[in-house]
Amino acid sequence: MSRPRHCPAVLIAAPASGQGKTTVTAALARLHRNLGRKVRVFKCGPDFLDPMILERASGAPVYQLDLWMIGAEESRRLLWEAAGEADLILIEGVMGLFDGTPSSADLARHFGVPVLAVIDGTAMAQTFGALALGLARYQADLPFAGVLANRVGSLRHAQLLEGSLTEGLRWYGGLSRERGIELPSRHLGLVQASELNDLDARLDAAAEALGASCDAALPPPVTFAEPEPQTSAASLAGVRIGVARDEAFAFTYGANLDLLRNLGAQLEFFSPLHDRELPAVDSLYLPGGYPELHHHALAGNAPMNEAIRAHHAQGKPLLAECGGMLYLLDALTDVAGERAELLGLLPGEATMQKRLAALALQAVELPEGTLRGHTYHHSLTGTALEPIARGLSPNGGRGNEAVYRLGRLTASYVHFYFPSNPDAAAALLRP
Repeated sequence: MSRPRHCPAVLIAAPASGQGKTTVTAALARLHRNLGRKVRVFKCGPDFLDPMILERASGAPVYQLDLWMIGAEESRRLLWEAAGEADLILIEGVMGLFDGTPSSADLARHFGVPVLAVIDGTAMAQTFGALALGLARYQADLPFAGVLANRVGSLRHAQLLEGSLTEGLRWYGGLSRERGIELPSRHLGLVQASELNDLDARLDAAAEALGASCDAALPPPVTFAEPEPQTSAASLAGVRIGVARDEAFAFTYGANLDLLRNLGAQLEFFSPLHDRELPAVDSLYLPGGYPELHHHALAGNAPMNEAIRAHHAQGKPLLAECGGMLYLLDALTDVAGERAELLGLLPGEATMQKRLAALALQAVELPEGTLRGHTYHHSLTGTALEPIARGLSPNGGRGNEAVYRLGRLTASYVHFYFPSNPDAAAALLRP
């Protein structure tokens, strides 16, 4: 028998990137959490940095939702499970509301979640209302909750923005442009939550500021249908997997780690930056991150580098994604021209660029099966090694990332989403 669940929910979207969706979503999450409510937050599309902030804001794990990479049924399962425990579900959109295929609007429409549009009100007055109306009416079948202004300059400014709304659009309040609220960023996006010593103070300040301009009432409940049961024959029972986790390597999907544990694996976290030896493991997983900010320190940790080389020499599985792959190369040069020699397990070097080098969803047909994921990086890599496969983007954009293999070592710029094919993911890491 189907068991639908009901929970208040909104999807926070914007006309474009850079409007402050994450700041507003985090402020909403902390505001309702401080009122004693259980808040679950999701991030639309592939992203690692925003969820770190949103986890701190809500006090609960943050997972990705996407109709292509995660899939409609897996997204439904995540929402249905959250609806069973939460008082409020918040979904942060990606890019502009209608940008991409599938878009944030597609996700909102598919699950019937109303859109809360965040619009940067800087240097704007009555035009705010025109932009809000366009977002609300551009697609007639899009559920729409209302509008929230970000970076409001004053009480009078907020009144002008609210007064510009027409056709019954609801005003959800405004967030001021105070410096203590905005979240700092760098080339790949927001600064990691662990690097912000004042993050909780920023979140509380944002929640307080937002609470002063809105009544914090819960939105209407949304009905989430029960998903189909999951089935997989994959197993990692008894397999010990070392997962790199520190300032240089932190870009991991929570769903990936959950899957590995659910398949029976024992996860051992270690730091290529700070640890001098590997834990006793059968396989290694080197996720992406910011090795370019720590490449000299990584190069200087000779005991760890030798341990990883020995792991590979023994024919043990090693999966490296994006920043993890850069760590395997002969050398990495940062944007300032500083070069450091690294593990030398993959022939070639990488050089950081000041501009984005690739951004695309990816589907890769590996010998183990097809895995979906995404690529997002500022480096260019040169190697004479022939790839075993290349990614294919559903949007036809740049990408087509190469996947390299040497023995049991598999490396690529692609960040794989393991639940897209549990059997393939398990095969990559099974001894």
